[in-house]
Amino acid sequence: MSIGSFCLVLHGHIPYVLRHGQWPHGEDWLYEAAAEGYLPLLSVIDECAFHKASPIFTIGLTPVLLEQLAHEDFRKGLEHYLEDRVDRARQDREEFRRAGEKHHEYLAQRWIDFYSKLGEQFAQLGRDIPGAFAERARRGLIQILTSCATHAYLPLLCEDSSIRAQIRAGLASSKRILGLPTHGVWLPECAYRGGGPWRPPINWGGKENRIAVDHLVADEGLTHFFVENHLIEGSRSEWSRNGDGWHKVGWDEAGKDPKRGWHSVYEPHLVNSDGTGPGRIAAFGRDPAACERVWSGTIGYPADGVYLEFHKKRGRRRGLRYWKITGAQLGLGSKDPYHPDDITGKVYEHAQHFCQFVIERLREYHNHTGRRGVITASFDAELFGHWWFEGPQFLRDVILTLNANPDIELHTAESALSAYPPDKTVALPDGSWGEGGDHRVWTNDRINWMWEVEYRCEALFGKMAFELPWETDPQIDALLRKAGRELLLLQASDWPFM
Repeated sequence: MSIGSFCLVLHGHIPYVLRHGQWPHGEDWLYEAAAEGYLPLLSVIDECAFHKASPIFTIGLTPVLLEQLAHEDFRKGLEHYLEDRVDRARQDREEFRRAGEKHHEYLAQRWIDFYSKLGEQFAQLGRDIPGAFAERARRGLIQILTSCATHAYLPLLCEDSSIRAQIRAGLASSKRILGLPTHGVWLPECAYRGGGPWRPPINWGGKENRIAVDHLVADEGLTHFFVENHLIEGSRSEWSRNGDGWHKVGWDEAGKDPKRGWHSVYEPHLVNSDGTGPGRIAAFGRDPAACERVWSGTIGYPADGVYLEFHKKRGRRRGLRYWKITGAQLGLGSKDPYHPDDITGKVYEHAQHFCQFVIERLREYHNHTGRRGVITASFDAELFGHWWFEGPQFLRDVILTLNANPDIELHTAESALSAYPPDKTVALPDGSWGEGGDHRVWTNDRINWMWEVEYRCEALFGKMAFELPWETDPQIDALLRKAGRELLLLQASDWPFM
């Protein structure tokens, strides 16, 4: 019997940039993520499946991302983008050749090969990246999560009806584009709010009885979501399941039964913010210790000097990268040339170190509690390939290594819930995975003016939907639908974050 499981969760999201310029935060942002992230991740899935490793991971593809990836403008744009990258690499190669810079000429040829193969892969997929992920989900290789329609920061929306609209519209987009049902949801920014009295971040009047996010999500038939570790660690015990069913427990139950897994991110917990029953939806807590070894800019693996430097490019717009990190504290002018031959061994070294860490943590938890834990490691999908060029190779080595270990099981979130049914229900505190663990990134003195605009639009839309005869007047119906789409886009968490 295994000592526990590993659940890798990737969150894929780009705000709506299609037909909003190209560089630096227009369409190029989307093309870079697709070329250096999503297509390489599909290759990782296929390679791991070839080696009989599955399930491989859980990936969230937000509805606003899916809408863009499925659009014909994106498909044409990505083709042109890849062709442009190949042409740019060819120009660089000739300039390096004339200058006698042999190593850089070799690197330019690698870029030619890299982007040419991506173009071939995109064509072989029928230019359908969402369809490619969906096909692999149907085969049981991965799980795909849905999310809110436009990645809205749910705890700060003024109306519960806005939250329901975000969730329902997101589910509709996911089902229409992927062609399959989704049971797990990535809450934007892992942001959560309980029920009861609520005060907005500006002087806009409060609500005496808001519905908790867990209930709003569960009402749509979703079964699990993800939170930052401090929400699990700071949760309140409510119910416990024993052999004869569920029982109400005191808020101090965790102290009475420390080996039950209360407050541990190594087990999914059912959530019910009002404590009235066992709960209908489970929360997975992100393991910060495992994640820090990957995402940290100081101690994380991507900061190693041998890896490709993200920020230094030859030329400004769409320039290619020919240098390695060299040293995290060095200025861009002090970077040394990139040496691909140094990468394979370093990726393997880091993957083995990470896998050993996972195994040790699960063994420690098993020895302490006698229970099998689940390590949930969640990251932005764009970290792998886009920000950390060698990241997909790292993921491949991690998956294959853990798959070969008889003590560890690989799970998607959905299969982990089936294998490890939660036997605890908790009430969660408010919070997010942003700085400080609360809502401060999305509400502060610099950006609270946005919330006044957003709340005015929420109120006006609700008033129009209630008073205007949209059910009988097609013109008003069309205008309200357009206004609804604009409201959804306005609610995206990306604007205050950026």
